[in-house]
Amino acid sequence: MNNNELLASLIHIDGVTKEEILSLLTQPKDLGYADVALPCFRFAKALHRSPVDIAADLAAKISEELPPFLLSCTALNGYLNFKFSREDMAKDTLLKVLREGDNYGHSDLGKGKTICIDYSSVNIAKPFHIGHLSSTVIGGALSRIFKALGYNVVGINHLGDWGTQFGKLIVAYKKWGNGMDVEKSGVRELNKLYVRFHEEAEKDESLNEQGRLYFKHIEDGEPEAMDLFTKFKEVSLREAKRVYDRLGITFESYNGESFYNDKMQPILDLLAEKGLLVESEGAKVVNVGDDMPPCLLVRSDGATLYATRDLAAAFYRKKTYDFDKCLYVVAYQQDLHFKQVFKVIELLGEPWAKDLEHIAFGMVSLAEGTMSTRQGKVVYLEDALDAAVQKAKEIIYVKSPDLDNKDEIAEEVGVGAVIFGALSSSRIKDITFSYDKMLNFDGETCPYVQYTHARANSLLEKAGDFDPMKADFSSLENAHELISAIASFESAVKAAADKREPSVVTRLAIDVAEMFNKYYIDNRILNAEEGVKEARLLLTYAARQVIRNALSLLGIAAPNKM
Repeated sequence: MNNNELLASLIHIDGVTKEEILSLLTQPKDLGYADVALPCFRFAKALHRSPVDIAADLAAKISEELPPFLLSCTALNGYLNFKFSREDMAKDTLLKVLREGDNYGHSDLGKGKTICIDYSSVNIAKPFHIGHLSSTVIGGALSRIFKALGYNVVGINHLGDWGTQFGKLIVAYKKWGNGMDVEKSGVRELNKLYVRFHEEAEKDESLNEQGRLYFKHIEDGEPEAMDLFTKFKEVSLREAKRVYDRLGITFESYNGESFYNDKMQPILDLLAEKGLLVESEGAKVVNVGDDMPPCLLVRSDGATLYATRDLAAAFYRKKTYDFDKCLYVVAYQQDLHFKQVFKVIELLGEPWAKDLEHIAFGMVSLAEGTMSTRQGKVVYLEDALDAAVQKAKEIIYVKSPDLDNKDEIAEEVGVGAVIFGALSSSRIKDITFSYDKMLNFDGETCPYVQYTHARANSLLEKAGDFDPMKADFSSLENAHELISAIASFESAVKAAADKREPSVVTRLAIDVAEMFNKYYIDNRILNAEEGVKEARLLLTYAARQVIRNALSLLGIAAPNKM
């Protein structure tokens, strides 16, 4: 057993299993207090005692006879704090990383549980632009994190494949487009036609009526309209999947808005049956409380809305996947929309309404402002990736002219920089897109973390085989902060899942990289004396492994050479 498992065996609380205690152990931000802590607040209600008293009693009992691996056990403000023997902690942590390798940080915490994650959700026939970056990479990272914790994850791309815009696009295509241009330029040509439609519609309002008419043709299944609609969808998905492949993103479902067209009426009927669906100025709404406007589900012209389809989607997902949680990774501007939808489900008496969560994030903007599809002012995500890769290639050709596979590594560095840049701070923060900042090889960036991985890997390759059992762990006293960071990776992965916050993993990767580089500069490794050399090489291996595992969870490659 490792130190945390030994700790969990020491802590006895009525009605709480060893596994539950193990899952609650965490690393404090201030290592001066403890190496590991157990917050006792969760036990207060069941035990009818204050967390302060619970922690104090536990500390007193455990301190009566401290096991050799513990230096101290104390209580402070409702936390039970433990300090390990430095040597014992180094041995326990580094050998655990060596033993588990690519699975370090993984667990079966979520075994038997299903999480649906609705993310990316690009619009058919519209640009897959830089504004989709956050939803795509946050959702992708959360999917990997939950899978690493043993959950069954269902990634859902809720495609925007329904609405009047498709009627407008058909009008534009019939007037100004041709099949060869669409095949050659794909969504770029479709977007050009869409922009032109809105320019022309400002001069000729009848075009909007034609657009509505052609969307009605799609709704009615008229062959010509359906053929064009299907063609636009195929072109869009082909291009989107090319970007997803570069980002390492996969989905279990591509069911978009159109999939739920025949699934909305039963929900509307149920709402009407329960007296929740009421008429308002010819439209049909559900009153969701005094603190929110009514949830509009059917317009006065009979058209349904996003909320109607999201309701149908939620019921379908619950029935199909029986999820424990369903997460919607969508920008914060949709906060009211999801509050209304979730409230409608709650009013219907569905107990799983509490399991629906909106995972909000900030906006991505360009230095010169925001983006608009109608105005044609967009940056395609594929172009952003290409530009980042090209800049990475230019840097690598200067820094490492003799490096093999420079183009392949430039792809890993450039794409990684874009992903890391979107995940490097709290997801709710707005991002201003900057290639120069993301591709800086110094500071808190992806290239810096990747370069640290390559540096550690190079060191291990030069060392060749070594015997970890010869390691003198007492020689790693000055590496305690780094070892603590490595040990905290498991709790960081859990925290990232609990908070729905991939930046927890990003921060840990940066911390380990910074601490390892400092240790590398301050300490001889390859020519250290026997025992010390093995300990330092094992530390190097563990730092490299944690960086690799962290980047993997984020969907980023870890080059062995740079």
